[in-house]
Amino acid sequence: MADEEGKKSPVQDKDEAAEKAPSPAGEKQAEDTAPKDEETTEQKPNEEKEVTEETKPDQAEPKTETEEPEKQEETQKEEKEAEPPKTAESESKQEEEKAAEPASDRRSPEGGTETGAQSEQQTVDTQQSVKLPSPPPNTETVQDQGQGQDAPAVIPTAPKIPSPEKSEVTGEGLEGTMSTTALNVIWSFGLNRNIPVLNLTDNSRKLIMYACAHVGVLYDFEKNRQHILQGHINPLTSTCVSEDKRWLATGDKGQDATVIVWDTYTGVPVQTIFDTNPNGGVVAMAMTPDARYLATLSAAPTQVLSIWNWTVDGDTPLCTAELNPSYGVQSFIHFNPDDIHFLVSNSDSQVIFYQWSDNHMEYFAPPLTDQDFNKPVGRYSQSIFQKNSTRVLTSTSIGNLVVWDTNKPLTKLKNAQPSADKKALKIIRLQERGINVLTTTENFIVVGDMAGHVKFFDQSLKLVHWYQDFHLGPVTSITFAFYPNFEPVAKEGTNYPPDATIEARKFVIKDFVVGSSIAIFGSVTADGTKVKVIHREHDSAIHALASHPSMPYVVIGSYSGLLKIWDYENKQVMVSRQFDKNSLIRCCAFDPKGAYIAVGFVNGSVRVLDSITLEDQTAEPFRYARYSITHIAFSHNSQYLATADGEYTISVFKRQHLHDDPYGYLGRYRAHYKDIQDIIFGVHLDSNQPRLLSLGKDRVLVEYDLENSTKDCLKITSSDRIEQSAVPQCLTWYPPITKEHFIVTTNDQYKFKLYNATTKMCRKTLLGPTYGSPIKKIAIVPTKDPIKDKRYLAYITDDKIGLHILPLCGNPHDAMALIGHPAGVSNLVCSYDGKYLFSAGGTDASVHMWEININALEAQSKLGGEDLIPFYGLLDGGREGELFAELEDYFYYAQIRSQGVNAMERRELSVKIPLTEVPYVMRAMGFYPSEQEIEDMLNEVKFSRYVETGQYVEDIDLGDFIKLYINHRPAFGLDPQKLVHAFQTLGVPSTQGNAIERGYLLDLLQTKGEHMTEYELAEYLTTLLGFNAEGGSSELQEFDSSTAGDIIDQNLPVNVTEEMFANEILGFSMYKDALVTPQQAS
Repeated sequence: MADEEGKKSPVQDKDEAAEKAPSPAGEKQAEDTAPKDEETTEQKPNEEKEVTEETKPDQAEPKTETEEPEKQEETQKEEKEAEPPKTAESESKQEEEKAAEPASDRRSPEGGTETGAQSEQQTVDTQQSVKLPSPPPNTETVQDQGQGQDAPAVIPTAPKIPSPEKSEVTGEGLEGTMSTTALNVIWSFGLNRNIPVLNLTDNSRKLIMYACAHVGVLYDFEKNRQHILQGHINPLTSTCVSEDKRWLATGDKGQDATVIVWDTYTGVPVQTIFDTNPNGGVVAMAMTPDARYLATLSAAPTQVLSIWNWTVDGDTPLCTAELNPSYGVQSFIHFNPDDIHFLVSNSDSQVIFYQWSDNHMEYFAPPLTDQDFNKPVGRYSQSIFQKNSTRVLTSTSIGNLVVWDTNKPLTKLKNAQPSADKKALKIIRLQERGINVLTTTENFIVVGDMAGHVKFFDQSLKLVHWYQDFHLGPVTSITFAFYPNFEPVAKEGTNYPPDATIEARKFVIKDFVVGSSIAIFGSVTADGTKVKVIHREHDSAIHALASHPSMPYVVIGSYSGLLKIWDYENKQVMVSRQFDKNSLIRCCAFDPKGAYIAVGFVNGSVRVLDSITLEDQTAEPFRYARYSITHIAFSHNSQYLATADGEYTISVFKRQHLHDDPYGYLGRYRAHYKDIQDIIFGVHLDSNQPRLLSLGKDRVLVEYDLENSTKDCLKITSSDRIEQSAVPQCLTWYPPITKEHFIVTTNDQYKFKLYNATTKMCRKTLLGPTYGSPIKKIAIVPTKDPIKDKRYLAYITDDKIGLHILPLCGNPHDAMALIGHPAGVSNLVCSYDGKYLFSAGGTDASVHMWEININALEAQSKLGGEDLIPFYGLLDGGREGELFAELEDYFYYAQIRSQGVNAMERRELSVKIPLTEVPYVMRAMGFYPSEQEIEDMLNEVKFSRYVETGQYVEDIDLGDFIKLYINHRPAFGLDPQKLVHAFQTLGVPSTQGNAIERGYLLDLLQTKGEHMTEYELAEYLTTLLGFNAEGGSSELQEFDSSTAGDIIDQNLPVNVTEEMFANEILGFSMYKDALVTPQQAS
């Protein structure tokens, strides 16, 4: 049953040679590491291997190009050479009960059911590979090819994990110089509780690995240090590790998904497997104990199991098998540690057994229903191979263990060969609580359940020991440390607990780490049964984030009701508070003096807390809003506290000096009819009194009159519609780098806009970063000297975090962005000293701490060119292209027009054109601004030097015009879908597409939006229909309005479709493909 994709590896010939002369190093590994530790990510058990007559030396060293991933402890250098390998198969199997053979689906990689003679023929193909040990990878540094023997492996000393901490040698911080990027994630708060934690502890380190959004975190819980594994662009979905804890694999799913294999000693990736399928990625992985082979289960609707010889080839798997979607999503996979050519995987409802060799794979999916044994089965969770047996155990959600064994023929002939053809032998009721984790360590079978208990059973499923007082929550992972010379014997002075036997022998096991479904990780030291909580993190979405105004503290709150203050320099939790279950934290803010923290909740309540103890400072929470508090802010002098809620309402609270409660209710005002996007406090320039502004999706900027507001009577000063078609996203105060005082906003058309802080006039429009989605939030990075220092702006988009150089000018090289949280960035704050940014990931329950490297951003800007060079690059064809040549022609022609086309006097050419010509040149360039946009453009140029000179600017040169054009035109050109949307909204479906009746269309153009006069409409339509001289009145042509009505009546159809309107009236042939409607396509 050769799989079409399972091509023979280029090193297969060498591997076959190695099979004939098995490696002593491979046997040494099995001997030296006697009790093997568990692989943790998928809770894959690696059972104890004792060198006996029945041991199968299947394990071998994996290979990289330069070094050999064997055990890394220094103690191995002193051990003896290994004995010759022993290849005898185990013949002693237990006699099993007589049971009827349920029908079993036997599948090929192509997915068809095989029965009869066909099946008999295919079971023989892999028997030879089972008898021999897996060949070790051929490394030039290890294997002596000439003599066919292995040289002693050169094992490097295990280095410490890399650390972004300050240099111990110089005492100077390397922050800001560690990375070539402007932002570098140096710490991650939070974790992904859905991916099991891995225990990488060995003799030289106490280390765990867990997922946090799209990065992996190597966390030394003894020294409180992290190393971030960056390489994925999607959230991690699966991890696994080799038995010696050196080789780690991480995988994600989504577009451009990858599987990356890391060296955990150096934190360096050593192999990357790319998935070109848009729906690609993995949902489960497993690594053989020797780390040579990697198994992946794809995330596609039709899952594929692939076996990779990753040390040799990261492009093509050794063999694959396509699984029937009716089996459900297989979410767990595990190699048989005694014979790696057998695997087991399971979904909630189906267990599948696999047997593979270098070029093909077959699998069996035995059915099991509640009726087969007349008892409920439950949902499958995890599966393991029982040691020295053909049995497989699968745990279920109702506390059962399903025992699977080889499907023996009716003739009862003894079959010495293992087989993947298995059937359910019996169901054992192990306990009442659902089992989440099933794994092994030494000779024990380990179970973790919903009650948070961890139980150890022997191979006959007799209870040996039971931990029940961890108080860590429902167990989702149990992973054991790796000690190569571990002996299960209690030494003098140790305090191991007794086991459950009559003799009450000391229960000696390796230390282990427990992960729970409520985002708590605990380290259990078996000697003395000491439980240390490593992490107690948020298990729900994080939206609330705030930094202290003068101390290195950041406060994080989540929907789990947990509020924590971190000292982000020392990476320690200062204080935390757990609110009740209904208190989902939505937002929070420090007051400017750092004395209080205001917290807004999803239920509409607001609490004012002491920033040191997190105790309530008001007798009762404020409960004036009925919907979620979305924004919260303090005024600069702490006199006012304002909140925005889901009812589009602003609530203001005022400081009370002669009262027990620090703040009291002032008033509420509903000044918006759509969601409030942002609120900010500012300062009146003349009086130093606070001012409050709110910005809504309704495009309205509202300023509130705090000074004249009284109890239950909040007043507004002004309400200005600041956008015409774009939807504003956020706002903040522009730093004092200009003489004029500005408010800066962003919108959904990828533009920054600067508004005069007093008049609210739009003073500048600038092209913003175009990294896939518009900017959602902006923050000015603090600095020591706000006047003299160069300023920077931090921002977030849907999934990215970035930096932008100020002042804003539209130069694309002044901005950068990195993927911050692939599932979505929900919030952003800066540290008080401007060294760090913090981004919250919303649903991924994590916060990343980013180090700012200004030098990298400035270098990027310089490399992009100076003056107009970056803007030339944004023109089609650049400086030498046709568009620029056309623009020069338009520029000269505009000068001629301004002096009169028919004038006979001597022409005076200059490098500037009058502002009145700007709209015409813009339209000639293919940008068709509205009247409001024209006014904004002209005001931008007209007032550009007014503050400095007190005079208006009346003309513009070519360089400034190019910047104006680049900054104001649509970021991605004309969008045909806007026209389609307009006709879908205003028209009625017809056979030619959505159509608008002619009279209704003319009425809309004259009465809605920036409506035209009847004279203007007649002129424009007749000119577009081709009945006027090209250019019309703009070229000083005469227009006869008396015949316009008849021309329109005769040439404009009664029903106008979007295709006809675009192609025949506007003449936009580029719209043809985009305007094909579903009816036309069919």
